[in-house]
Amino acid sequence: MKWNKYRIKTTEEAEDLIISSLADLGIEGVEIEDKQPLSEAEKKQMFVDILPDMPYDDGVAYLSFYLEQDEDNEGILSKVREELEALRAFTDVGEGSIEATETEDKDWINNWKEYFKQFYVDDILVIPSWEEVREEDRDKMILHIDPGTAFGTGMHETTQLCIRALKKYVKPGCEVLDAGTGSGILSIVALKLGAGHAFGTDLDPCAVDAVKDNKEANDIPDGDFEMVIGNLIDDRSTQDKAGYEKYDIVTANILADVLVPLTPRVVEHMKKGAVYITSGILEGYEPMVIKACEDAGMKVLEVNTQGEWKAVVAMK
Repeated sequence: MKWNKYRIKTTEEAEDLIISSLADLGIEGVEIEDKQPLSEAEKKQMFVDILPDMPYDDGVAYLSFYLEQDEDNEGILSKVREELEALRAFTDVGEGSIEATETEDKDWINNWKEYFKQFYVDDILVIPSWEEVREEDRDKMILHIDPGTAFGTGMHETTQLCIRALKKYVKPGCEVLDAGTGSGILSIVALKLGAGHAFGTDLDPCAVDAVKDNKEANDIPDGDFEMVIGNLIDDRSTQDKAGYEKYDIVTANILADVLVPLTPRVVEHMKKGAVYITSGILEGYEPMVIKACEDAGMKVLEVNTQGEWKAVVAMK
């Protein structure tokens, strides 16, 4: 099926109003391109994979939407242009131009799959559901993970740093707390390495379905890996559900700005001698995470590097 792509050049200020107007016209699934820096609230919800640097914010935004070629494209575009002009009375729409292009005659929703192939993290094979496990790989530890919205697949350096630390510190039957579980990949790796139980937390409700799908793909029983939506930093209900002084390992693959307030809270959930595995730390930010660990009464065991990312491992 062929689709027409339409790209509106506007301003960041007008994004929400235009998207709402497009929804009123039956146009959903709008792609947003802008250079807005992350807010503090967004940083607290961002659990990799992210780009370390953002370009200069010039206030320009592009909103793209797709229409099937057998639809009344001109009629819909006429209504879009009318909405853009009407919005000028309320906000700075900017240029308000619409660029039209035609997509290739293929499934543009799923063609990204050709770019996600199986790969290794040391001796662990990470493979998507649509690929077959080769005969020579059947004796390996196999992790079935499909890319999900905003969640890690293991390709990012920060996730690989955590996986390598889990390989070193997981003991049979240990309890794992996974703060910012996302796709659930770290909990699933820990369970496959012999952990007895994992408890994950996340702020994004989409993580529920991502974890459910990946548990099923890896034959993880529901009772072995539980998760809740909530914030360990300041949500007493989430803290109570996790439980206190019960975990042998805590993983937190988050940004350094979030690790600092998270660390003094996380230590309350750890047993004496428990290991704290952190990553998502850009080079140069590890001192603030090390200090947070030491201020919380932990001893730093190691600091590891992959690319421009760091992982800090500490012990209570």
